[in-house]
Amino acid sequence: MTLSATEKTALRVVDLRKEYGAMIALEKLSFTVNAGEIVGLLGPNGAGKTTTINMILGVLEPSGGSVWIGGIDLAKNRAKALAGTNFAAVYATLPGNLTVGENLRFFGLLYGIPALRRRVEELLQEFDLARLRDTKCGLLSSGEQTRAALAKALLNKPQLLLLDEPTASLDPSAAQLIREKIRTLAVRDGCGILWTSHNMMEVEAVCGRVLFLSRGKVLLEGNPKTLPGEHGSPSLEHLFIRMAREPLAAAP
Repeated sequence: MTLSATEKTALRVVDLRKEYGAMIALEKLSFTVNAGEIVGLLGPNGAGKTTTINMILGVLEPSGGSVWIGGIDLAKNRAKALAGTNFAAVYATLPGNLTVGENLRFFGLLYGIPALRRRVEELLQEFDLARLRDTKCGLLSSGEQTRAALAKALLNKPQLLLLDEPTASLDPSAAQLIREKIRTLAVRDGCGILWTSHNMMEVEAVCGRVLFLSRGKVLLEGNPKTLPGEHGSPSLEHLFIRMAREPLAAAP
């Protein structure tokens, strides 16, 4: 899906807040993801990353703030906003009792994809899944399952793609191939991508910008290649560890 000249922001999150009783999971979280940009959402477990993604997907309702996808307010027009959005995660596997082809057709029908047969064939070829079209997803290797999940996530040609640890279960070679495909997607199709990962080498290789999240707040933001040096750390991994252990001391 191509954004118009006046709609270059794939995602805009404004003062997003989530409360669970007395606990504040997110507090006035604001950031953007531009068309064609890959942004890393970083932070230790419990920082609020998955909560953020679930609110962008409309799975969780915010306690405050707003989410705009392609210039559309999610709260006011959920169906239209999410029509240009998709998601993949290592823990969100496709139904194992359906074949690769059946899964793509099933989700394609849910998304109302036009010329679905042709679109499924395109994705089977692009992700090297043609020989596995009649194989049940539960029998696939981790790398094959990841490729199938990404094919599903691209069925609707999203303008916003959310990736939650997409390469966590892959060997280095398979993970590199997936990263290359995602970078191509951003450059070729102008897709805005929000990517969570605990692999800092991967984040440096893929993301043009990162947000460090701690206790529901963005504490640092910048280029992953230069941000560590700006805060006295020798590497992104070292900065991540500092942020996780002493977030207030590491922040400016």
